[in-house]
Parts: sequence; C-alpha cells; structure tokens
Amino acid sequence: MEFFRIRRDLPLMQRALIFNAISLITFLAAVFFLVHRGLHLSVEFTGGTVVEVQYPQAVPLEPVRATLTKLGYPDAQVQNFGTSRDVLIRLPLKGGLTSAQQSEQVMTALKGQDAQAQLQRVEFVGPQVGKELVTNGLLALACVVIGIVIYLSFRFEWKYAVAGVIANLHDVVIILGFFAFFQWEFSLSVLAAILAVLGYSVNESVVIFDRIRETFRRERKMTVIEVINHAITSTMSRTIITHGCTEMMVLSMFLFGGPTLHYFALALTVGILFGIYSSVFVAAAIAMWLGVKREDLVKDKKPKYDPTDPNAGAEV
Repeated sequence: MEFFRIRRDLPLMQRALIFNAISLITFLAAVFFLVHRGLHLSVEFTGGTVVEVQYPQAVPLEPVRATLTKLGYPDAQVQNFGTSRDVLIRLPLKGGLTSAQQSEQVMTALKGQDAQAQLQRVEFVGPQVGKELVTNGLLALACVVIGIVIYLSFRFEWKYAVAGVIANLHDVVIILGFFAFFQWEFSLSVLAAILAVLGYSVNESVVIFDRIRETFRRERKMTVIEVINHAITSTMSRTIITHGCTEMMVLSMFLFGGPTLHYFALALTVGILFGIYSSVFVAAAIAMWLGVKREDLVKDKKPKYDPTDPNAGAEV
C-alpha cells in the first residue's frame, strides 16, 4: 500500500558525505557527553531502598510523587504494584541514612497525607545487584549486535553486515548521548527500549538492502549510486506509513502513559527517529563507501556444460 509514489529517484547518495559528516558530529557529541557527564542511573543500577505501601482504596500516584519530592527524592520511582491499592516506591541512596531510616521518613510523610497507608515491606537493593544488572545489560546488547552481524552476513554480504551494525550502534550511542546531556533517568525500561530500537532499526536496513538486491537483479545498467537511490526512494512511502504509525503509538505512551512509561517512550521516540535516519543515510551510505557492487548480491549462473557442443570448454 502506498499513499504516494515518487516518480523520480531522489539524489540522496550524492549528498551522502554531508549526511555522514552530520552523523559523525552528532555521534562524537554523544560520546563527549557520555564521558564527561555520564548517565543518570536509576535505583536498579545504583542501589537504593524499595518500599511497598498499601492503601485501603485506589490511590493516585501524583500526590505520592509530590510528597516524595518535598522530602528530597525527586527521582524516586513510584508505580502501582499488583493492584491500584498497592504502591511500589524505589528510593535512591541518600548519604547518612539507612534503608530503615529512609522508609520511616517516607511512611511518616505518607501517613500525614493518608493515615490509612500501611507499610508492607522494605528491601535494600545493594550496589552489587546494580553491577550485575549493568553487566547483564551490556551482555544483552553485545549478543544483539553479534546476532545482527551473523544474520546480515548470511542474508546479504559482510559489507552490508558492517554497514548495518555501524548504523545500529550509531543509534544506540546517540540515544545514550541524549540521556547523558539532559540527565534523564536511565533505568531498565530505557535499556529495554534501546534493545527494541536495535531490532527496529535493523529491520529498516534489511528492507532497504532487500530493495537494493532486487534493483541490482532487475536494472543491470544502473550504477551503484543510482541503484541505492532507487531502493531508498521506492521504499519511502512504506517507511512513512510504518514509522508514522509506530510513532503515533509511542507518542501516545509518552503523552498519556504517565511517569512510569515516560523515559521508556522517550527513548523509543529518539531511537525511531534516528533509526530512520541511520538506515537511509548511514547504513546505505556506508555500504556504498565499502564498495558494494552487483556481484556481491547477485551471482551470475554459469552455463551448464554440454558435451555435444563443439565450443564447450573453449576459451573465449
């Protein structure tokens, strides 16, 4: 299905050097902020106190967050746990206070807001747990990257695999750069969003690579640049429809999902936008710079040997 058809191929690869320069500058800026400012890690990574509170009736979360902010916990994570009457609170570590003191402080404030609030449990999440989560998260990211390389190498050719992985890592680093620059909270849900963006971005790259292969087979007189331009232009309508619908859903989570889904949806929003950009202007352009050609994807079939042919085996 196409909402529109572009009759003339857009000269995108003729501007590839400009787009790659923009990508490189953005990438280096993201790395700079990651090194100098770092990520604002959530309780799951840094350790902290987990408090579960139960109310006799459903309780709105915004007043609870406001109360915690007044106590000096603006980054506390507040969400429903099981039912709308149970609230799970994650508090970051605070100098000079133990978990028991933190929970007592929080419960005093919450009981002042609602005397029927009851403490169900208090747990301390140590830094060792946070370290394990960081290690497992990086391991998951490495496995995804290796899987993408293997998949693209088998389906296409190593040049496309290298181009696809560079484009995907470009997306990941830029998302992390945004979180470092604005000091948005980096939690496990954000890590899940980044892994989702990896799969989403590589899907767009595969669609374009597939169209490049089809065009190589069909149009033998086109140059490599013309083939890539045609492949990108012919998939543009599909790209707008697919990513437009996805972005509508993500923006719905961002606008109406509340604080629990806020940074998850924000990471997806940034990742989808840069995923479209990288698939077109990074992956395709890098494949072009690596010298991709028709013979990499389309193998000419050799004529079968015919013993009755007097010219069979003769040199041309």
